[in-house]
Amino acid sequence: MVKGCARSILEPVSQPRLHVASDGTGPPLVLAHGFAGSARNFGPQSRALRSRWRVVRYDARGHARSEAPDDPAAYTPGTFTDDLGRVLDAPAGVVGGLSMGAATAARFAFGHPDRVRGLILAAYPGTARGISAHAAAFADAIEHEGLEAAGERFAWGPESGLDPGAARLVRQGFLEHPPHGLVHTLRGVLARQPSLDELAPRLRTLRVPALVIVGDRDVGSMEPSRALASALPDARLVVVPDAGHVVNLAQPGAFNAALAAFLDGLPV
Repeated sequence: MVKGCARSILEPVSQPRLHVASDGTGPPLVLAHGFAGSARNFGPQSRALRSRWRVVRYDARGHARSEAPDDPAAYTPGTFTDDLGRVLDAPAGVVGGLSMGAATAARFAFGHPDRVRGLILAAYPGTARGISAHAAAFADAIEHEGLEAAGERFAWGPESGLDPGAARLVRQGFLEHPPHGLVHTLRGVLARQPSLDELAPRLRTLRVPALVIVGDRDVGSMEPSRALASALPDARLVVVPDAGHVVNLAQPGAFNAALAAFLDGLPV
């Protein structure tokens, strides 16, 4: 029987409440969304996998239905990584994410390899191109121009590289977030994303089975994804045809097939 539930996490008291959705039965699979996304972004994956996995999705702090602290110091790579650990309510599981969520999952694996059975890195964010490269300017635009104008310029407009369908989805989700949560995330997390050259020594020591997956039209993530697959000792790279940055929604069938094959091959 497939079970589903939604819950909130507030533990310890100093941490913001996180909206968490859990569907299915089996070993835990935690999926973290990208910047300005939400748990809803992994709906197709939850429906495809919940007969064999307990698919756990959550809204990052500052996003959608989770709390958005006012203090900028609450938004750091470390706090986002700690939140993933709070959501993984088991000794170990498979963790992964898309874009910003993939970077969070990788940091969690670095710090807690004993809790990670498998690692899924989709549309890994680059630092030379993509949102990290203009995070500060994006944050300034949200503060001075508002969500709609800033989003059109940086998130879903002509320069974003998104296909029209993905652009519509990004815009729809983008406008539901508290502006200050996005600003703090841009400045405190995305602007501090290290390059893969900086991460390479740690990547080479991470002996966790990994799936690196990227759309063939995702110019900003293609090079980082190839570099990840090369540096990680136990990784496979899947390039999904006819897909941009939001690869799991652009081609859910192909994405889900790659995910299922990877999960089926993990050690019991």
